[in-house]
Amino acid sequence: MTASAPRPLEGVRVVELAQNLAGPYCGRILSDLGADVVKIEPPAGDAARSWAPPTYAGQGTLFAAANAGKRSLGLDLRQAAAREILEGLLDRADVLLEALRPGALTALGYGWEAAHRRNRRLVYASVLAYGEEGPLAHLPGYEPLMQAHAGLLSYTGEAQGPPVRVGTSVVDLGTGMWTAVAVLAALRERDRTGEGSRVSGALFDTALAWSGYHLLAALDGVVAGRSGTSLPMICPYGAYDTRDGALMIAVGNDALFRRFCPVLGLDAWLDDPGLARNAQRVARRAEVEAGVAAAMAERGEEELLAAFRHAGVPAAPIRDMAGVRDDPQTKASGMLAPLPHPTRPDYVTPALPIRFDGVRLDPGSPPPPVGAGGRSVLGELGVAPEVVALLEAEGGLVALD
Repeated sequence: MTASAPRPLEGVRVVELAQNLAGPYCGRILSDLGADVVKIEPPAGDAARSWAPPTYAGQGTLFAAANAGKRSLGLDLRQAAAREILEGLLDRADVLLEALRPGALTALGYGWEAAHRRNRRLVYASVLAYGEEGPLAHLPGYEPLMQAHAGLLSYTGEAQGPPVRVGTSVVDLGTGMWTAVAVLAALRERDRTGEGSRVSGALFDTALAWSGYHLLAALDGVVAGRSGTSLPMICPYGAYDTRDGALMIAVGNDALFRRFCPVLGLDAWLDDPGLARNAQRVARRAEVEAGVAAAMAERGEEELLAAFRHAGVPAAPIRDMAGVRDDPQTKASGMLAPLPHPTRPDYVTPALPIRFDGVRLDPGSPPPPVGAGGRSVLGELGVAPEVVALLEAEGGLVALD
């Protein structure tokens, strides 16, 4: 269930100067929370629009997932008249969200100091690659580079296989999320002081944060390796084949182990004092995993899943995305929120994965074509029609109803 009632950030105005995924996902979060997000993009559009196939309703799926609920304005910021429009937006904005190459916005005259002089209440949020400090702070960054440099690839994949990229853009999405958290905190601080502040999130920092417990282990000389679906500090834990499918199990404590064994007919393990504690089972991992694999291979997936759930043992089927799409829990979750769309009546978008008073928030509108909603933005700014016409004629502006 979604709601169109007033949302927490209603009345907050965000100017988004961001392409690809991390910055736009931050903007998408703020939009879903009720902010009016105006996406400033080149007249040719955010590069992610052309990252396809696959597409959804004619747009690249990565772009579609990160840009619902926004208005768009295509501006060539190399042109003075276009920069004047941007300045008008910044003068009225609560948040500037930027994810350009380090230094690019400062070179245009809209770095933190200049923007803060124009609008003392402006929260200036930057999505960076390697952060604000360090020898690589000047570089741009991309998801796979960060997964590689920050170690995620090194511990993802099968033990005897090559490093594997995590299959979704966890660094980009995580950085968008953390930057949104920073924006919310800065808005709260502005409530107290009346002044905006500068915040930032960084891809590399997010990747390090996701590796927190692996980093702590490395500080003590234990370097994480690849272990497939298992977890080195818990046993049994991982994916196991059944007679007609596979299940993921997570026997996370000793009480669960005592429930787990009878489901598989491994009652004799309960009498073995050398398997009573998780640390003991970890030490005998090969023996335990072999026994679990043999027992599970004799049972059917659905029957075994029901037995685990009845016994209170954490287990889940391993679905591909078609299975996830059709899963009753996915449908019941409300995570695929319907939106009105001009050509696709069944249009949906991934919703914000939180609820307020049990209700999901309405994402509002589908991701815009380049410039969609831009006419209303220009009208709110009072931009003269002759300026609009000249910019459009020179290819410096795309603004649609």
